[in-house]
Amino acid sequence: MAARTAIRSLGITTAIAVPAMLRQILDAPGSLSDFTTLRKIIYGGAPITESLLRRAARDFGADFAQIYGLTETGNTAICLPPDQHGPDSTRLRAAGRPYPGVEVRITDEDGTPVPQGEVGEVWLRTPAAMLEYWNLPETTADTLIDGWIRTGDAGRLDAEGYLFIEDRVKDMILVAGENVFPAEVENAIAGHPAVNDVAVIGVPDDASGEAVLAYIVPHETIPTSRDLALFLRDRLAAFKRPTQYLFVDKIPRNPSGKILRRTLREQHWLDRDRQVN
Repeated sequence: MAARTAIRSLGITTAIAVPAMLRQILDAPGSLSDFTTLRKIIYGGAPITESLLRRAARDFGADFAQIYGLTETGNTAICLPPDQHGPDSTRLRAAGRPYPGVEVRITDEDGTPVPQGEVGEVWLRTPAAMLEYWNLPETTADTLIDGWIRTGDAGRLDAEGYLFIEDRVKDMILVAGENVFPAEVENAIAGHPAVNDVAVIGVPDDASGEAVLAYIVPHETIPTSRDLALFLRDRLAAFKRPTQYLFVDKIPRNPSGKILRRTLREQHWLDRDRQVN
């Protein structure tokens, strides 16, 4: 049963979805009347672009809440409630604030906390934390440190304790010594009206080490590279803008909706002994 049909025929009031699912439902044929029973949508599992979130809020007409966490943290640990999803909210890209009893800190590569507002690795401490990985003591020791769970995500905290996830630490692109987080670039590109879906990776570049490449699934009209460059000029710093665009029919994702960046990267690094330059 298609999602739109299920919502309408079963009178679904509350739904949980990853961003890729929200996009698929919105793109499927039907009318906005399919969603009249929906009251609340909970989403998470992967980064969501502001353009998709605004579209979903407009078309679904429901309250939205974002959840963030890991299996290692006992599932969700962070929540962005409906009252932070208004059209004028400055926190649409935030994951939210920790649940009672959950602590968050942002650290550098050595595990030292960084100043508020700086990007680093997100560590979580929660009473629901895992005890260990079964028969993997070294992996456990690398992930669980003094009761803190290393998430592997890069993020920052604002002055009121809201957590913003920038990307996976390992997905960061290094352009001439500058850090570029794919999710930030994807969020900017997704705002272009001709872009339906986007994935950003780092590719080898002899001059700058790595360059930014964007895979784009267009709507009906394929934008030109010049159109996109002009669109991004005032939205991203020069070193963050893609130097190349590839237009494809589909972005590879896992069942949770996360972009399979390794699949996209591999073809560009075949002649290298490691996927860093």
